[in-house]
Amino acid sequence: MTYPAQAGFSAPGDLVVVGHVTGAYGIQGWIRVRPYSSEADALLNAKTWWLEKSGQPKQDVDVMQSKGHSGDIVARLTGVADRNAAEAMKGTVVSISRKHFPALDDNEFYWVDLIGSAVENLQGEQLGVVSDMMDNGAHPILKVTAPTQETAVEPEDAVEAKPRKGAREKSVAAPEMLIPFVDQFVKTVLPKDKKIVVDWGRDY
Repeated sequence: MTYPAQAGFSAPGDLVVVGHVTGAYGIQGWIRVRPYSSEADALLNAKTWWLEKSGQPKQDVDVMQSKGHSGDIVARLTGVADRNAAEAMKGTVVSISRKHFPALDDNEFYWVDLIGSAVENLQGEQLGVVSDMMDNGAHPILKVTAPTQETAVEPEDAVEAKPRKGAREKSVAAPEMLIPFVDQFVKTVLPKDKKIVVDWGRDY
């Protein structure tokens, strides 16, 4: 489906992806949104959401009502009048302007600010970068992805110690680490510097 967008109204440059639609809620056109991490309050503050479904450009839609429900956000949007229309939005990504995020106290940060941060351990070893933040119900988890490695393809006869000139190389899937975001393991967080120091080994 398409959403009723304001003509000529372009997407702001400070949009942040904060969740996705998981389906309908009730029979009157309410949708259920699964928020990413701790940014749920920002969804409730915003009266305009930007929606993006695969193959479609971002479009803005007015939020008529929204509230928290069992860890999710349920909302009524302009132009979504019944359950069928709400179900058709399943999988839609929801973004909002950064200006709607509640102000933070000193030493606080939003999870989205950690994405892309370099992660190193106490020994100074570079473990990778934060590619995602998750929550397992007990505590947040850092998903750290190491750089992709390149390895040479061995010659077909497997006799030469070195690959033949011009041998094609293939990428090795980047290993991932899941590090609990708790004081025991996360020692320093520097959002402005995009750096996190952890007590974590390469072989954990």
